[in-house]
Amino acid sequence: MENPRDIIRKPVVTEKSTALLEENKYTFIVDPRANKIEIRNAVEELFNVKVDEVRTMRVKGKFKRVRNRWGKTPEVKKAIVTLKPGSKIQLFEGM
Repeated sequence: MENPRDIIRKPVVTEKSTALLEENKYTFIVDPRANKIEIRNAVEELFNVKVDEVRTMRVKGKFKRVRNRWGKTPEVKKAIVTLKPGSKIQLFEGM
């Protein structure tokens, strides 16, 4: 994976992830095949910040029912990226 935009899919905006912003931690949905080093390099390149730590987790899909049919939400990989002190991502400033 060469393009950082292929690795970082979208930011996660929930109550829990917004509370982590105070600790300088940012949460992203990432490509399931990406490893921690690729995620670190992608965040540093896209947002011009220095990354201190990357933690990843796989979130299993849930079974949901819509009308009379059952389906499954997709499985995703999340990354919680801790930035070095003094670094901020401008995307999350208004939250």
